[in-house]
Amino acid sequence: MNGLLLTTQQALQLLLYGDAELWSIVLLSFSVSLKAILLTTPFGLLLAFGLHHGNFPGIRFILAFFNSLLSVPTVVVGLFLYVLLTRQGPFGDLKLLFTQSAMVIGQMILCFPVLVALGYAAIQAADRRVWETSRTLGAPTWYTILTIFYEVRFGLLAAVLTGFGRVISEVGISMMVGGNIMGYTRNITTAIALETSKGEFAQGIALGLVLLSLSFLLTAFLSYIQSKKGVIT
Repeated sequence: MNGLLLTTQQALQLLLYGDAELWSIVLLSFSVSLKAILLTTPFGLLLAFGLHHGNFPGIRFILAFFNSLLSVPTVVVGLFLYVLLTRQGPFGDLKLLFTQSAMVIGQMILCFPVLVALGYAAIQAADRRVWETSRTLGAPTWYTILTIFYEVRFGLLAAVLTGFGRVISEVGISMMVGGNIMGYTRNITTAIALETSKGEFAQGIALGLVLLSLSFLLTAFLSYIQSKKGVIT
C-alpha cells in the first residue's frame, strides 16, 4: 500500500513539476492524433452526407461495412498497415514505417469509420426539407451541405470528439508502425506499456492520469453538447 502511495506521489510530481520527457510524450501524442482527426474529418463527414442523400445501390451494405469497422482491434489495423509499409510491402519504398506519418495514417484509418457512422447518424436528424428547399431555390450544393452541417453541428462535433478519443487512446497502431522510438514516435499509450513492462510505474501512472483526465473532459463536453442539442431541438 505504501509503495502504491509513493508511486502515485512520484507520478503527481512528474505532472506538476513539468517533467520534460513526460510532457514531450504527451505533446507528441496530441500532435499525431490532432493531425489524424483534422485530416480525416472533411472526408468522413462528406461521405456520411453522400450516403444519406445519395441514391445508388449498396448504401445499406456500405453502412453495415463501416459500422462493423467500429469494433476492429487497433492492432489489426496496425498489422495491416505494417504489411503495406514494410520494406517488402507494396509501399516500402516510401520509407514511412516507424515514423509519425505512419502513425497519422493508421489513426486516420481508425477514426474514418467512426466519423462516417456517427456522422451519418447525426445527418439523419436534419430536416430533409432543408435539402429539398435549397435545391429548389437553386442554392449551390456546397452552401446546402454547409447549411445542413450547421443544423446538426452538435451531433457532428460529438462524432469528431468520439473519433479523437478513439485514436488518442489506441496502442496497437502506434506500437506496430511507430516503433515506440523515444522523442520521435513514443506516445502516451506506448510509453505506458513500456514503462509498465520495465517496472517503472511512476511515469506510466502519470501518463495514465493524463488519459483519464482527457477522457473525463471529452465525456463532460459530450454531455454538454447533448444537453445543448436537447435545448435547441
